[in-house]
Amino acid sequence: MSQKSNRSDGVFPLPPKRYSCWMESSDAIRVRDLRKSFFVTERESGVGAALASLVRRRREEVTAVAGISFTLKPGEIVGFLGPNGAGKTTTLKTLSGLLHPSAGEVSVLGHTPWKREKSFLRQITLVMGQRNQLVWDIPAGDSFELNRAIYKIPSPDYRNTLGELTDLLDLGPLLRKPVRNLSLGERMKCELAAALLHRPQVVFLDEPTIGLDVTMQRRIRAFIAQYNERFGATVLLTSHYMADVEALCRRVIVIHHGRLLFDGELGALVDRFTAHKTIVIKLEDEGRDLARYGDVISREQGAVTLRVPREETPRVTGRILAELPVIDLTVEDPPIEEVIERVFAGEIS
Repeated sequence: MSQKSNRSDGVFPLPPKRYSCWMESSDAIRVRDLRKSFFVTERESGVGAALASLVRRRREEVTAVAGISFTLKPGEIVGFLGPNGAGKTTTLKTLSGLLHPSAGEVSVLGHTPWKREKSFLRQITLVMGQRNQLVWDIPAGDSFELNRAIYKIPSPDYRNTLGELTDLLDLGPLLRKPVRNLSLGERMKCELAAALLHRPQVVFLDEPTIGLDVTMQRRIRAFIAQYNERFGATVLLTSHYMADVEALCRRVIVIHHGRLLFDGELGALVDRFTAHKTIVIKLEDEGRDLARYGDVISREQGAVTLRVPREETPRVTGRILAELPVIDLTVEDPPIEEVIERVFAGEIS
């Protein structure tokens, strides 16, 4: 059932989701023990090494994905997080059928992706923030027509979908411009529209807001949420912008070196991997020394930020309120960026 949003950024809150076991047939995406390795050639620099490599090449096996398992329910938006080289894009390419895995089992909407069946391709899409699918020298609207022909979208359905996407993304003025004349943000909006014209039920998004300004990032996030709300699409999202993840995803999957580190609620990630909270205080007397209450992180615009052990937070907060002339006080979890950095750094097991 649809939910109304009263948020100013236009992002719809997602309903609670129930995660399932591998064998449950209602999963939109099922991955079990996925592995993918590549062989790369290596040689020393120099002319001699180059000539020797013509006769005998040295190859090394590189593991991109090292046995990950997860499931996604229909309609979920899940954040897929990891540092560069973690295996995120390799996983998305495997799920969309562009790569064949080295081992493991994968099912997307009941299909084996790398078989590339037409019935599968009509239901999925992959949007990569640094890759173009629009033809550079023609108007975006002509590329849309090309996609209509490729996917054999009936004309009435095409017009209806294009009208909805045009409204959601404010594409009207852009459809007649050659793609080369569009700004990065305008082109990204057109890329999203082109990828969604056939109304896919599974959407793989690889850094869809990369390089965009803050305003355009917010608009793209709102659009993704509205598309999910309107069509019930399952979305697997990678992003280095934690604002994308916080705005869209209740659940996150974290991988590093091709291995699964965490799969669960975003809030649970903070609880599990963070030993501290922050307390932001405004006092009548701004010059007081607050080091006895916790680690002073910053002093900005009359506010002092303390870092306090999580288990000590209630006691420290009570002391501050009892002992100091407090104007305002807030207790916060650390920024999600800090949490993710701690996970990747392996600071907490």
